[in-house]
Parts: sequence; structure tokens; C-alpha cells
Amino acid sequence: MDTNLPVSSLPRVVIIGCGFGGLRLAKSLRHAPVQVVVVDRNNYHNFQPLLYQVATGALEADSIAYPIRKIFAGQKNFFYRMADVEQVDPATNTLRTSVGSIRYDYLVLATGSLTNFFGLESIERNAMQIKSIPNALNLRSFIFQNFEKALLTDDPAEKQALMNIVVVGGGPTGVEISGSLAEMRKHVLPKDYPELDLRAMQIFLVEAGAELLGPMSKASQADAKRYLDELGVLVKLNTSIKKFEDNRAYYSETKFIPTENLVWAAGVNGAEVPGLPPEVVARNKRITVNRWNQVEGQAHIFAIGDVANMVTDDMPRGLPMLAPVAQQQAEHLAENLLRLLRGETPKDFAYKNKGSMAIVSRNKAVVDLPGNVHFNGIFGWATWLFVHLMTLVGFRNKVVAFVDWAFSYFSSDQALRLIIRPFSRRDVKDDKGKKSAEHRTATPEYNPTPPAIQTPAAS
Repeated sequence: MDTNLPVSSLPRVVIIGCGFGGLRLAKSLRHAPVQVVVVDRNNYHNFQPLLYQVATGALEADSIAYPIRKIFAGQKNFFYRMADVEQVDPATNTLRTSVGSIRYDYLVLATGSLTNFFGLESIERNAMQIKSIPNALNLRSFIFQNFEKALLTDDPAEKQALMNIVVVGGGPTGVEISGSLAEMRKHVLPKDYPELDLRAMQIFLVEAGAELLGPMSKASQADAKRYLDELGVLVKLNTSIKKFEDNRAYYSETKFIPTENLVWAAGVNGAEVPGLPPEVVARNKRITVNRWNQVEGQAHIFAIGDVANMVTDDMPRGLPMLAPVAQQQAEHLAENLLRLLRGETPKDFAYKNKGSMAIVSRNKAVVDLPGNVHFNGIFGWATWLFVHLMTLVGFRNKVVAFVDWAFSYFSSDQALRLIIRPFSRRDVKDDKGKKSAEHRTATPEYNPTPPAIQTPAAS
């Protein structure tokens, strides 16, 4: 029991996950009369908004990750255990992990989110995702491996499928990675692959809805679409990818885009923890909480961030799955835990929207601020860079990211196009860290002439 944690008379607050919410909560409790225990399968904090830049070679993985133990060096009430969480037992206030059981006085679920494939088994089996650093490195390797293969094949249809990239999901992640890939096609790939006709490379962004960047303003949606059009990204709205197999991304029973590279950025579910009553788990796997972030019916269990489903009058589907929500909930929960320890009534949480933003490419970004304030272009791009640079954990990471961005901006180049570990879908792991079953489709028999790229009719 307790995995060799020190015996203490102080109440123990166990936090599952060291993402934006878990990190902020543990820091906010640094002077509190509690013992803080963080459990995470990774020994680093991962800055997810910049994963796509690792995937496209703009940043190195080390510049968006920071060791958990180093973050909390000097915080005397902090303890960390590297483990997978297996189950929570509310009846005994115990958390079962892969390294043993941990007793808690208060448990905080800050587990974040997992990719939602909406039950599309062929896509879950064959598509690439971008939710973790290993995902990003795998995607980078996979893209460059396919360009190496494209050099070796004389089959025009196979070459086309190896070079085409389909990004599914028109949210910030989908828009940002599509723009980054378009920049790479323009500035980087011609230098490395002069033997290939890169005019044939096509980048598709497929969105099931009628607009890109659905939660943002109409002005941001229009600007993002215009920027992507200027970059040569083929944006397909009101279109759903229904199946991905035999190197074909089907958007109907018979119509498809030939591609070996499908990046799934279309949706997320909450990363629920086994052991909670099923009635508190919402349809999207988020955990239902009250305005104190307390799990329904559980006096000692709380949830914050992406996994917390806090419904308000303004947001009947729950607060958005954004880093600022997680950070604000973490700070508020830290105050409420102290109130509970003093026997006081907790205060309700109120989210303060500070705006949203998305970058498309160099000098092209969109920003929405409260009060219907919108701006774009180079000013929006500079704002996006500043905010993300300041949010990175660790001085070294800020410096490295700034230097890498400056190098890319002035040289129109990206130095990190490395295949460090050749990737096969056979080796892919799911979001829970478990190795998946056979994860690669057979190479199809292509026709002697390349099939036309079949696009949906305009709605």
C-alpha cells in the first residue's frame, strides 16, 4: 500500500495526470497543509498544442516536454509516482496502479482526453493520431518514410498515395497541421526530394461540418479557410471519412482519396478512470461534476480539465476542452480544497473566457478575444507565438523553441526532418499505452493508371 510514500498526518491529495490541469493544481498546493502525490505514466509534462510542430519537424520533442520531478524540485510537499492507473475504489479511498495501491483523502482526476474515432474501426486501426510525443514522432517518421518509398516506385498510383496526406478534422489541430504540411511542401520537401514532382502532392483537410474552427468567430473561420486556400490545401467541408483501408480514405461507399497518410484530428473523448459509477460518465466519456468540480455523488473525488463535464447555462454540452479551462479549474479547486479542510463551504467555479487562437502558417493566424475582438495576419501570428512561448514550461524550452522558430522563419527551412526510429503500424500503441493488434493494411493492387482524386460534389 502507498508505494513507499512517506507516512504523514497531513491529508493526501492524489492527482492523476500532469497535464495543464494537474500541473497547475500541484503547483497551487505548494504551500497548503497537504501531501501532494502526482501519478502519471510519463515522467514529463507534455505541451500538447505544439505536438503538430514536432510532427512536421519544426520543433524537437525535448522543447515541448519538461521532467515532472524537475518542475517540482524544492516543493517539499510534492511526491511523484510513474505508473499506469488501473482502477479507483471510492469505497476505500484507494487508487490501484501498476506499481501498487495508493490511499487518498482527496482524489483529483486530471487525465485529459483520448482520441475519439467514433466507432470507425478501420480508421482507428490504420490512421495516425497526434495526442502524444510518441504519436508526433511516429507521424514525422512515417511521412518521410513514405517519401523515401515514393522515390523507389515506378507505379504512378502508388507514388500518388504515398505523397498524398489527408487530415481529418477542421478544429485548431487539423488547421494547424494542414498549414504546417503545406509550408513543408513549399519550402522543405523540394530541397530533400528534387527527384519528385511535388506539384502532384496533395494535402486534404476534411471536415464534417460546414465551417473550419467551429467554436471560433465567423471572421476567423473565413480567414482560416482563405489562408489554407492560398497555401494550396484542398479543404473539403460537409464531408466525412467513413473508412480507411487499402490506402484509400473513403468518404462514401465508392468515392475515396488515395493516400497512405491519414491523420485523424476529428474528435476527443475524456480519459475516464475505471471504478467510478457508470451514471457519472457522460456519453463522451467525460466525468460529470458539479460547480465545485466534485464528481457527482463522490465527496472525496474531483475532476478538472478535459475529463470534467461541467454543464452550465451558457454551455449545456459542458465547458470546452481547452488548457485555460483546466488551469482555471485547477486554481479554483486548490482554493476549495483549503476551504474543505477548514470546514467551509466551497465556492462555485466560473470560467473566464480569455479568447482563442489558431495559427495556419508563417504570418497567418487568427485570434478571437472577448468583446467580439478579432484580428489576423502577422499580428495574430505574433500574438500566437508570444502566448505559446510564454506558456511553455522551463526557460530552456522557451529559448530552444524561440531559436527554432527564428531559424525556420528566416531560412524557410526545418532542420528536424529525421527518421530517428523507422515506424511501422505494427508497433503502434493506443492512447492507453497498450500495443495494438496488427495495424497495417496490405498494399493494394493499383491500376496501371492513377485513379482520379474523387472529390465530393458541392453541397
